[in-house]
Amino acid sequence: MIGAKIIFKRGAQDEAEKPFWISFADLMTALMVLFLVVMGVALLAVTKHVSEREKKEQQHRRDIELILNRFEQATQGHPGVKLDRARSVIDFGDRARFALGKYNLTPEQEAVLRKFVPEILQLANDDLGKRVLKRIVVEGYTDKTGSYLSNLHLSLQRSQRVLCTMFADRGEHLLNESQKEDVRSLFLVGGYSFNAAKETDEQSRRVEMRIEFLGLAEQRPPAPAQAGNFGVCALQ
Repeated sequence: MIGAKIIFKRGAQDEAEKPFWISFADLMTALMVLFLVVMGVALLAVTKHVSEREKKEQQHRRDIELILNRFEQATQGHPGVKLDRARSVIDFGDRARFALGKYNLTPEQEAVLRKFVPEILQLANDDLGKRVLKRIVVEGYTDKTGSYLSNLHLSLQRSQRVLCTMFADRGEHLLNESQKEDVRSLFLVGGYSFNAAKETDEQSRRVEMRIEFLGLAEQRPPAPAQAGNFGVCALQ
């Protein structure tokens, strides 16, 4: 037909000419979403780790308070012996007081110590004690009479005397071989001269047992491999 318009369809050509590569804006959006997902997963993992550690720390603190309660209950059966919770110290008061310039204990004082120490060992060796208790440090003190170094030596002798009392083979309430092994592995000695002196000289001439606790992931050191052979105390 003359004068008729011929219309060509270009749809197929237009579709072919459209770019198949993703646009730069879409690429950046996808990368941003991926980054947020990765960061979210990482933050969730970190938060979970911190939360678990906080729970373990809280349980550890509760365990320490619980074993301090048990130590406090143990002291109640021994008049004159008490627990200082703020310092985690067992104070023997007059039951382990020393004369001026001396490091000897009376047989009665030694019997008190040997009677109480097995209760410490029992608490240290149960499940709770193994989780939190590291060691017991026997600390000797002096009054301010004399020089610092001479008193330091005397305070060490006083703490050593307490350990000698644990290994004695004469007297009342003697420890058995197993208990002596536990004392050797759990107890340490320390001397502090006239540091931390009390109100009076008499009160300062004392011995205390300080309770040390394990850290959160810390394990108690293994017992010495050598059995028996405790030796003889050089202090007389």
